[in-house]
Amino acid sequence: MIQATGSQIIVKLLEMEGIRIVAGIPGGSILPLYDELNRSSIRHILVRQEQAAGFIAQGISRSTGTVGVCMATSGPGAMNLLTAIADARCDSVPLVAITGQVNTSLIGTDAFQEADTFGLSFPITKHSMMIKNPADLLEAIPRAFSIAASGRPGPVLVDIPRDVQSATVEFEAWPDVHPVTVPRHAAPAERFATPSDRIPALIDSMAEVLRGASRPVLYAGGGCNDGAAAAAIEDFLAAYKDCAVVSSLMGIGVVPRSAGNNFGMVGMHGSSAANRAMHDADVVLAAGVRFDDRATGAIKAFCPAAKILHIDIDAAEINKILPSFASLVCGAETAFPLLTQALRAALPDAAAAASRSEWIASLRRLYEETESVELGRAAAVPAQSVNPRAFIRDIPACAARAGLRPEDIIVTTDVGQHQMWSAQYYPVERARQFLTSGSLGTMGFGLPTAIGAALADGSKRVVCISGDGSILMNVQELATLAEQGLSVTVIVLQNGSLGMVRQQQQYLFGGNYSASIFARQPDLLAVAAGFGIDAIDANADPDWYKKAFSAGPHFVRLCISMEENVLPFVSAGKANIDAIRD
Repeated sequence: MIQATGSQIIVKLLEMEGIRIVAGIPGGSILPLYDELNRSSIRHILVRQEQAAGFIAQGISRSTGTVGVCMATSGPGAMNLLTAIADARCDSVPLVAITGQVNTSLIGTDAFQEADTFGLSFPITKHSMMIKNPADLLEAIPRAFSIAASGRPGPVLVDIPRDVQSATVEFEAWPDVHPVTVPRHAAPAERFATPSDRIPALIDSMAEVLRGASRPVLYAGGGCNDGAAAAAIEDFLAAYKDCAVVSSLMGIGVVPRSAGNNFGMVGMHGSSAANRAMHDADVVLAAGVRFDDRATGAIKAFCPAAKILHIDIDAAEINKILPSFASLVCGAETAFPLLTQALRAALPDAAAAASRSEWIASLRRLYEETESVELGRAAAVPAQSVNPRAFIRDIPACAARAGLRPEDIIVTTDVGQHQMWSAQYYPVERARQFLTSGSLGTMGFGLPTAIGAALADGSKRVVCISGDGSILMNVQELATLAEQGLSVTVIVLQNGSLGMVRQQQQYLFGGNYSASIFARQPDLLAVAAGFGIDAIDANADPDWYKKAFSAGPHFVRLCISMEENVLPFVSAGKANIDAIRD
């Protein structure tokens, strides 16, 4: 028989799951677990606020496809963690969040630092568990990892009272645990939620529609943003010539930015060519994407004449917003090889292929005519000011001049104008290279997520692009960055305002700038230096990149004009093709 405490069981199972790093902050209700964690092989990252622990776990998960783990104590610790958990739920990121709870005898008595973490987590997790018996941990911890990674990934919360962590239990053997990746490599028969007897006919039907399409678009989302799915889509596009490609914000990187048929992001701040392609399409192959409101604009004007072929691992997304002509409930890495095989096996439609070629050429012309780093520059912008779009576009080239390979860069962003400029202009070339908060749009995401990505792979340089509004949401994590000495370059665009709010007030509220312009601006370079981070003024130093991409962490400030706007801009209720462009 094996004898172990609840804490020993948790730590042992984390090790068996392949967990090398966890992030968190200890407190009274989770101290037994921390006592055992300090004896383990797992590296603990002590953050300065629990929200950052959740985002560090996200950085590990989003950049590697593994399940990230974070920890917090009861009450305020768990409450601080909830924002990062909700963000993971919205963007389908697999996490296991372990929270301490007051002793079972105190639950419901308004004890010190007691909060109903289990109940509060219900709307923002994929699954939640409250553990009342240490023996239950033997099943609960592996199950938490399995649920987080299987199907549509998401966060799982495990709430564990302090006395359960300390209690001892006897059991015969450790469970059989195998580390999981995302997507999980299930047996072929388990990969489809669609009934197996319907799959051949559905694949043939989709292939037939695609063969006859004159204006097809592949609309790639976050469900495709991993190496396996991206490779399958690359093969598909090699077989299915002249298919236009667009992406959601979360799908950036599925197809390289440099691909001649990639017309960029759709939606509120999408490219004119991408939005026009979706509007004029006769067939839309939507993969791992959910037709969210920021992408579609006025839904009736979004691909109004197209047959929709929808591939998604979550059956709830099929026909939720737009009806599909045919659909498959499975992962993109499973569906695309079958589609590719069916297309290669059939005779091509010469007339349709010729139409596709002409259409792609017209979209390329439109893309070249409408994409410019000058877009959004108002007359009020001083001529000598730095163009943030060009600056972001040129980051890989600057890194290369400093001796860093662009393919070794991972980009994280916060939320705001800098996020959209990065999505529009940073040349993302591979899956899991661009990490951003999509659906929840959480300011403060970028810095701790960059720390997580750097912890996961020390061979990569992580560039965090932020704004002076967002960076202050989790600025305390500069202390964590300095402490860990990671290869992270934080680039902050400072315009003295909440830029995206100010921009919408300009266009939609008659220039009534209510609570969007800062009355005073902190010296961000001094702040960074105070945390022990090398601080660089990019406005004063044209060779800023030489220091910024050298070993260790660096902080770069770039002052830009408040008048810079993100365009195109589709206001609420408008069609994407009716975007503001000046």
